Amino acid sequence: MDIKIVKDELQNIIQGKSGTSKRTLIQTVASYLGASQTASSMVKNNKHYKQEETKNIIEFCNESNLWANNKVNFDLFISEGAEQKVYIKNEKTVYKLNDSIYYSSWQDYFTNLLLNNYFFPETSYTLVGFCFVDEVLFALVEQPFVKANQPTNLHQVKEFMMANGFENTRNHDYYNSELGIILEDLHDENVLTQDGILYFIDTVFYSKQ
Repeated sequence: MDIKIVKDELQNIIQGKSGTSKRTLIQTVASYLGASQTASSMVKNNKHYKQEETKNIIEFCNESNLWANNKVNFDLFISEGAEQKVYIKNEKTVYKLNDSIYYSSWQDYFTNLLLNNYFFPETSYTLVGFCFVDEVLFALVEQPFVKANQPTNLHQVKEFMMANGFENTRNHDYYNSELGIILEDLHDENVLTQDGILYFIDTVFYSKQ
């Protein structure tokens, strides 16, 4: 793996330069937020930063008709974690509502989605739009539905990650020092196994670049 090429590819993806004539909606919204926050004097770790991002997303949704509450059949609920709610879309796809609670900014959440799609395209996310649930803003994404048919071997996960340049830092967390990328929570509920193949369905990426 040529680290410089990978770094350049990742920077282009995160910055919305996908290499094709059409950016993904994830890149479009992330770029909109980046442009909006450039004009702001607030630093990223300011507690009001994310509130401003939320206002900007609402504004963008109003301008671009990205409200998607009517896309989800809320009766087809599967599960719920600290950060997201999961619903069946069809036999091949699930919807996930995520309020970005794991991230200090919405921008970081979208970076996570983009990194997941780069490293694990078989479980790539597609941004559908945004929803309000109980007055909380959620991103609505869809993802291929993976049905596990055997337990996940966490030693196999570790070997896979190490083979791809990620060092196990603690428990289920990993770090690639050459790329400056952290990947957390790779336990057996976030990595499923189907026919001997690992599927990373709930990634928590952070970029230190």
